[in-house]
Amino acid sequence: MSTETKTTAMPAATDEKKGVLYLGMDLGTSRTSIAASNGTRETVLSVVGYPKDIVSRKLLQRDVLFGDEAMRKRLSLNFYRPLEKGVIKFSEDGNQADAAEAKHNLKAAADLVRHAISLARPSKDELIYAVIGCPAQGSIRNKRAIIDAARDVVDSVMICSEPFAVAYGLDRLDDVLVIDIGAGTTDLCRMHGTMPEDSDQITIPMAGDYIDQQLAELLRARCSGASFTINMVKEIKERYSFVGEAADPVTVELPVNGKPTRFEITKEIRQACRSIIQPIVDALGKLVATFDPEFQSVLKNNVLLGGGGSQIRGLAVAIEQDMQARFGEGRVMQADEPIYGGANGALKIAHDMPPEFWEQLR
Repeated sequence: MSTETKTTAMPAATDEKKGVLYLGMDLGTSRTSIAASNGTRETVLSVVGYPKDIVSRKLLQRDVLFGDEAMRKRLSLNFYRPLEKGVIKFSEDGNQADAAEAKHNLKAAADLVRHAISLARPSKDELIYAVIGCPAQGSIRNKRAIIDAARDVVDSVMICSEPFAVAYGLDRLDDVLVIDIGAGTTDLCRMHGTMPEDSDQITIPMAGDYIDQQLAELLRARCSGASFTINMVKEIKERYSFVGEAADPVTVELPVNGKPTRFEITKEIRQACRSIIQPIVDALGKLVATFDPEFQSVLKNNVLLGGGGSQIRGLAVAIEQDMQARFGEGRVMQADEPIYGGANGALKIAHDMPPEFWEQLR
């Protein structure tokens, strides 16, 4: 885990009189969720928008919009989804145009983090100690970017991997393999009673956004002449997603030359949603194969499925069946509260850290 502090001019004697707000955050590609020690739990779409011009500024009466409101008003906004595959977007090659875009995304990410923290309604006289979940194999540079985004609004911040946070929140710290399916990445982490190391974790880019891309391609082939956006595809997936047998045909309306037209897309939904199963089981197999042979069977029979993507109907059963076919055994359990599982765990980590730990960081 990574740590950082925010410097403060407040003398120690005054700090000791302050209360502490502990905060857990799941900073996701699609959604950002927070859980706070004052009982607050909130989630917001990870999108940020700024008025395009003087007209939109007059219309919106604000300098920045977030979440659902930004989505509704996006035609009036310079619109950003600053996280991609679970990390803040920025250029690695130094291209000037990409660097300019990177600057915008870094600002949008920082504003999103500040907004998410504000949703916890911290008091002015409270110290804020935050734990933020990020992809298991996020780069040092991206972890630093997340810390920089948070440091102006918290007194101390620590980064942990998202699947570790899920496991910690459920007290599943020994002989369990966690699969956390987000929008940008699927993160896997094996827990064996200690802090997970890099070798215990795998991040793959096949997750919710990948399913959206697969479904969009299938719809282009299936729905001749239909017009749709990737946001429409995402909404279709979230409403109808499944991987087993369909109880009823899936029918949607899409515009063709401006006219709403019905299409039956049951096969396409199932195929797109199943596209992540093999990569997940492949990654799971790598973590099992490199584990202590005496405990491999225990690990295979204690797989915990979490994250927003775990809500796909029948996914836990499908992964379990694939494991049994390939490895001879396997048992998959679905975690409760897929939206808040990471934030709940991050909050619990923040609570369990001794006060002197946070004080030393400060």
